[in-house]
Amino acid sequence: MAEIHKGRYSAQIEGEFVVFIIGMRINRLWAIHKWLPVFNAMGPMIKELYQNPDTGFLGTEFMLNWRGVTLLQYWRSYDELEKYARGGLHLEAWKRFNTSIGADGSVGIYHETYKAQSGSYETIYANMPKFGLAKVANHVPATGGMATSRRRMGGENEPAVETPENP
Repeated sequence: MAEIHKGRYSAQIEGEFVVFIIGMRINRLWAIHKWLPVFNAMGPMIKELYQNPDTGFLGTEFMLNWRGVTLLQYWRSYDELEKYARGGLHLEAWKRFNTSIGADGSVGIYHETYKAQSGSYETIYANMPKFGLAKVANHVPATGGMATSRRRMGGENEPAVETPENP
């Protein structure tokens, strides 16, 4: 089991980074022959990314839901994400998807890409193992200048907030 970090923490990362959300949705449950290959393609791609840190990939979180899976990923830059998408195992999987599923509606896929930079994001993790951005960046106590959402977003002159750690 992952180590629980008691108290309040935040994440810090220098410069720009990319949040990439990608996943699949099973639209026809009984079409296992359609969605299982899509699902099975994810593991080797993630393994390839972790084995090649020069891709700009920082890390991922897996989230299962009733009809599929979502991966929350962090990348050093959009250019590095796009470069990976145009080659390697991803390109092979994308071609297979288009050939075997195309627009038949049996399996859905999606992604969202967000560029973030210092002062344009904030995080809080209370009594949590390292998760998300805190797992791939600096995991820091949420005290002082990191005590509130407004301060984590770069706001100044905000009154102090009383918390058990900051009475």
